[in-house]
Amino acid sequence: MKKILLGLTAFVAMNAMAENAAKRAAVSGDSLTNVKLQEVQVVSTRASKKTPMAFTNMTKDQIKAVNYGQDVPYLLSLTPSITMTSDAGNGIGYTSLRVRGTDPTRVNVTANGIPINDAESAGLYWVNMGDFASSVQSMQIQRGVGTSTNGAGAFGATLSMQTENISQNPYFGVDMSAGSYASHKETVRFSTGILSNKWGFQGRLSNIGSKGYLDRASTKLNSYFLQAGYFGENTVVKLITFNGQEETYHAWNYASKYEQSLYGRTYNSCGLMYTDANGNMHYYDDQTDNYHQQHYQLLWNQLLSKALTMNVALHYTKGEGYYEQYKNDYGYDDETLAEYGITTDWTALGTLVNQKKMDNDFYGAVASLNFDNSQGLRATIGGGWNKYVGDHFGLVKWSQPVATTYPNKEYYRNTGKKTDMNVYGKVDWEFLSGLSAYVDLQYRHLNYRMDGPTDEWNDDHTQKVFNFNDNYNFFNPKFGINYQLTPNHRFYASYAIAHKEPTRNDYEDNFGIGLKAERLNDLEVGYKYQSTRFTAGFNLYWMDYKDQFVLTGELNPIGEAKAINVPESYRMGVELEAAWMPVDWFRWDANATFSTNKVKNAVVTLKDKVTKVNVGDTHLSFSPDALFNNIFTFKYDNFKASVQSQFVGEQYLTNSGFKSYTNYDSNGDVESEVSMMLDSHFTTNVDLSYSFAIKPLGLKEATFGVSLYNLFSAKFDNNGWASPKFRQKADGTVEAYRNDDLYEAGFAPSAPFNFMAHLSLNF
Repeated sequence: MKKILLGLTAFVAMNAMAENAAKRAAVSGDSLTNVKLQEVQVVSTRASKKTPMAFTNMTKDQIKAVNYGQDVPYLLSLTPSITMTSDAGNGIGYTSLRVRGTDPTRVNVTANGIPINDAESAGLYWVNMGDFASSVQSMQIQRGVGTSTNGAGAFGATLSMQTENISQNPYFGVDMSAGSYASHKETVRFSTGILSNKWGFQGRLSNIGSKGYLDRASTKLNSYFLQAGYFGENTVVKLITFNGQEETYHAWNYASKYEQSLYGRTYNSCGLMYTDANGNMHYYDDQTDNYHQQHYQLLWNQLLSKALTMNVALHYTKGEGYYEQYKNDYGYDDETLAEYGITTDWTALGTLVNQKKMDNDFYGAVASLNFDNSQGLRATIGGGWNKYVGDHFGLVKWSQPVATTYPNKEYYRNTGKKTDMNVYGKVDWEFLSGLSAYVDLQYRHLNYRMDGPTDEWNDDHTQKVFNFNDNYNFFNPKFGINYQLTPNHRFYASYAIAHKEPTRNDYEDNFGIGLKAERLNDLEVGYKYQSTRFTAGFNLYWMDYKDQFVLTGELNPIGEAKAINVPESYRMGVELEAAWMPVDWFRWDANATFSTNKVKNAVVTLKDKVTKVNVGDTHLSFSPDALFNNIFTFKYDNFKASVQSQFVGEQYLTNSGFKSYTNYDSNGDVESEVSMMLDSHFTTNVDLSYSFAIKPLGLKEATFGVSLYNLFSAKFDNNGWASPKFRQKADGTVEAYRNDDLYEAGFAPSAPFNFMAHLSLNF
C-alpha cells in the first residue's frame, strides 16, 4: 500500500511538470523509437505475420472493450478453439482456459517474455493477478506448440502478454463497473508521460469483488501495477512491480445433479453445513483461499544498430498464502485424527479446522539478441534460467473432541525445488520473393526435486514421503514455410516437436507410479486471404501425443483436476476464421473449430483396482468437437454496440467413452442413469457503449455503457468431474456404475442472465 500511495503522490506532484515536458517530447522525442524499444521484450517469443503457425493477437483497444472485471480467460473466450471455466459461475474468481481441449497446465504464459506459470503446478491462477488485463498493451495466443519461449513447456498453446508501454503524454483515468451478484471493479490509472525526454512513470490501482453466482462463492481482489522507465536514444530500462492479493471462498467441490435438485442450482457444499448449540444451520465463514503474489521485473532493451536489438530481464516473484478448511464427520475418506498428529488412536474421528500453506520464491533471468535486416532475414538467439523454491506445509488450528496440544500444530511439510533453463535459436529467411523458411530450435533442461512428508498416508499407517530428484532434457525443433503468393493470399505449413515434464499434481496424484514426460508432434497447415474489407482463412492441425497427461475426470482433495499418462492420443481439426466490414459502421467476425480428439486403446481399471480392460478409442475429456463464435459490431458516431454469440459442443468428463453411469440402489436395482457429460450450449452477450468528451473540463474521453451476459439465460455447466467405478459383465462388456450413490459426478453451473454497467473517464 505504501508503494501505491507513493506512486499516486508522485503523479500529483509531477503532473504540472509532465505537461510541459510532454510538449517538448512531442517535438524532440523519438516516440516511435521509444514504442519499438518497449516492445523488444516480446519480439523474440512472439509470432509475426510470416510465422507459419496459428495465432491470434489482441490489441489494447480490443482488451479494453471487454475488460469490465472478468478474468483473462473470459477476455480471450471469443478467440478460436478456446473454452473457459469459472468456479463461481460468473467469470470472477477461480477461472481457467483450455485451448483445443488441452488443460491450463499445458498452456505457457509469459509477461514481457518472463514466465508467469506456477513453476510446480505449471498452471496460472488468474485469481492472483486481479485486473492484470488493465495493464496489458497486447496479448498473443499461439495455438499448438507455438514458437520457443521461456518457462513452462508450451504443450497446447502459448499466451504472450506485453505490459503497457509508458505513454508519451500524461493522463489520469478511472474505470468503474458494477452489476449482478454484487460484482464490481474500480481501477485508477495514471502516467506522467515522458519527462525531459528521458523518464516516465505509470501505474494502476484496482479493486474487484463479487459474491459469485454460486452460494458463498465470493471473491475479493486487490492489486496494483507500477512501472518506471528510462528512455535513452537507443536504450530503454524499465522497473516494473505488480501484485495481487486475493481472498476467495471455496467453490471447487461442484454439486451433483441430485444435490442441485434438493438445494437449487447455486448449491455449494464447500464450508460443510453444521449445526450450532442452538440447532441453527451454518457454513464455515473462513472456508477461504488467501494468497499474495508480488512480482518484480527489471527490463533492459537496447538498440545496437538498425538491424540488431537486445533485451535482458531479471525477475523475482514472491508468493505466500494458504487455504483454510473446516472438516467434520471424519472417516468418509478413511482419514482419522491420527493423520494430523492429534492422537495415536487410528480409530479416533472428529472435527477440525486446518490450513494448507505455501511460501515460495521464483527468480531468474531471460535474454535474447534479435536481428532484422528489413530485407527478409530475421534471426534470434535467446534463452533463460529460472529457479523455484517452495515450502508446502499444513497446520491444524483447532480440533475436537481431541484438542491439539498447541495452536497451529504442523502436521506435514515438504519442499519443492525446480531449476529450469533453456536456449533457443530462430531464423526466418525469405530466400525467394514471397517464400520464406522458418527454423526454431530449442534445448530445455530442468531439474525437479521434492523432499519431505505429504499429507497423505498409506494403508499401513505410514506417511507418504516425497523423495525424488528428476532431471529432464528436451530438444524441441520446429520447422515451417510461409508463401505470400500475392499481397492477398498467404499459405503456410509447419511441423514442431514439444516435450513437457510432469507437474507437482501429477507426482502427488499418482504417488508411487512411474511417470513419463509427454511428447507432442504438431503439424499445422493454413491459408489466409486478406483485403481491405474482408479476411478469411483456415488452419488444419494434427497433434499426435505420446504419453499425454489427460484429465481423468476426478478431482484431488483441493478441487484440482487429476491427470494420468495415456500411451497414445491425438487431436485433429480445422480452425476457420473470417471478418467482413462492408461499410464503415458494421463489422462481422466469426470463427469456428471442428475437431476429433481421441485416446487410442483407452483402458479402464475395474473395481478391484488392478484389472485393466481395453475399451477401444474414446473421446478425450473436456475436448468439444465443435466450437463457434460470432460477433456483430456496430458503430455510429460515438455509439458502439456488439452482439457476441458462442456455441460450445458437448464434452466428456472422463476418457472412458461413457456418457453416463448406472446408479444402483441398496437392493441392486437400477435407480437412475447419472450423466457424465457437459452438454452443448449456446449463449449470447450484448455490449452497448457511448463515448464523448468535455475538453473545457479536461475530460478527454468518457465512455459509459452496459454489458449483458447470457442474454437468454441458457442453463449450462462450464466444468465438472466424474469418478464412477467399472466392472465387467458376463458378456465381457464393461459397465460404469455406482452403488446407491448419487454424488460421483459434479457440475459447475454458469450464471443465467446477468449484467455489468461500466464507466470510464480519461483526463
